Amino acid sequence: MEHHTPLIAIIVVGLVLAFILGALAQRIRISPLVGYLLAGVVLGPYTPGFVADQSLAPQLAEIGVILLMFGVGLHFSVRDLLAVKTIAVPGAIVQIGAATVLGVGLAMMMGWPLGGGLVFGLALSVASTVVLLRALQERRMVETEQGRIAVGWLIVEDLAMVLALVLLPAVAGLMKGDDGVRTTNPQEVLFAIGMTIGKVAAFVALMLIVGRRAIPWLLHHMAYTGSRELFRLAVLSIALGVAYASAQLFGVSFALGAFFAGMVLAESELSHQAAAEVLPLRDAFAVLFFVSVGMLFDPMILIRDPLPVLGTLFIILFGKSIAAFLIARAFGRSPGTSLIISASLAQIGEFSFILAALGISLGLMPEAGRDLIVAGAILSIMVNPLAFAALDHFRTLGVRRNAGNAPPADQTKPVTPPPAPPEQLAGHTIIVGYGRVGSVIGETLTQAGEPIVVIEESPVVITALRDQKIEVVEGPGSPEELLSAANVGRAERLFIAIPAAFEAGQFVEIALAANEAIKIVARAHTDAEAEHLRDLGAQEVVMGEREIGLAMAARAIAGTA
Repeated sequence: MEHHTPLIAIIVVGLVLAFILGALAQRIRISPLVGYLLAGVVLGPYTPGFVADQSLAPQLAEIGVILLMFGVGLHFSVRDLLAVKTIAVPGAIVQIGAATVLGVGLAMMMGWPLGGGLVFGLALSVASTVVLLRALQERRMVETEQGRIAVGWLIVEDLAMVLALVLLPAVAGLMKGDDGVRTTNPQEVLFAIGMTIGKVAAFVALMLIVGRRAIPWLLHHMAYTGSRELFRLAVLSIALGVAYASAQLFGVSFALGAFFAGMVLAESELSHQAAAEVLPLRDAFAVLFFVSVGMLFDPMILIRDPLPVLGTLFIILFGKSIAAFLIARAFGRSPGTSLIISASLAQIGEFSFILAALGISLGLMPEAGRDLIVAGAILSIMVNPLAFAALDHFRTLGVRRNAGNAPPADQTKPVTPPPAPPEQLAGHTIIVGYGRVGSVIGETLTQAGEPIVVIEESPVVITALRDQKIEVVEGPGSPEELLSAANVGRAERLFIAIPAAFEAGQFVEIALAANEAIKIVARAHTDAEAEHLRDLGAQEVVMGEREIGLAMAARAIAGTA
């Protein structure tokens, strides 16, 4: 029995192929993103073999963008956004202008009309949401100053692109668009600008006034039902529902709508749990985004138009980056912060494809422009992790050089030494998870004067720990990366206070592989979990329910006696 199932086919084949190529990329120590992109190239129409439905892939990818931006909003408060407005707003506007001018110049050299050059330049000016956030999350930088500036910059770019998408049809006639005859009344352009700004303002006001109360109330109500299934469904409904409604009613992008939904929910005590519920689906659909980008790539363009491709790539990697670096430096940011911001923006993605499609449909830009934009996106996404790796390398060299050039102790002012970073600690205790269980362990050890390093994901908990001068390794991240950052090789004890037995088992295995002498104490809920953790090497496993039962029985016996 034959079935026509293009949706199932693209999900199954796309994820499986992305997994295989992503694992191979990880094996040879390059970013898995490269594997995901190559999976899309294999599934695309320009390579032999199975060809996935190109109309479905971008729609599935959009879900990943929505969930990703919702997750970012959960870790990004209104206060954070306002704190970076002085650099993010003018910085994004100037950087968009610089990249657009460079794009127009390259288009003119290729003989395109001004309208085509304008669309081309705008498409090269906006960074990919998915790529930028992946890069920041892998380095646990979303909560840092650099991360906040980059995310704020991205939000301003998204707003600018929303305005551009509305204005392009209105001004196409002025730029001699599709038929070269149609004219546009300037009053219509001004009206379109006013309507767009008004809709965005109305949406933001609605979210900050109504959504700020309604969304947390709904989530708290679902939490009180005791049904995890309903709670998870409520989180997904809020993320997807607000994104869709914002696009339909206010003309705002899906990504921007989801970001504001997450941001108003961030003030709720349940934001951390909501982020955990979204995480698995977010990662799966984000992978499909990269697969969908790869499907658009025609490898033959590298042979057919090598010089235009190089010019496009130069604007994305260097033109935008230099502009962003100079802007950040002009606003007083350090060279390190400026480099991180510029590297974050040195790629293009989803908005670029939407602009290219609209420009072609209006007759403003030739189809060759879309091919160059897709080629620039693919190549810049592949190169972007290398740029971050180079920054990490130079930053490490800079730290060592500064340490070597530090003046002798007798020439410096006496100051209170800061807490030793994890890589300099020895004989310390690592605590994985700082919830109700981990916090009791940490407070007890701190009172006893024991040095501790906490591995934690919750921004609220991380801020509180840093206020107490306690060293924290920020998640999310792989157990290997987190334990390495906590210097597990020189630690004396490891307390695994998280309730997930599978993840706890990974921490046990990795810790023992790095430090055979480390003492490990883990928690479990069932006998099977306890046996599993002991088999992996945990010396002590504490079952919460069993300990509670023993304590209650002991008190009962003591009371009887």
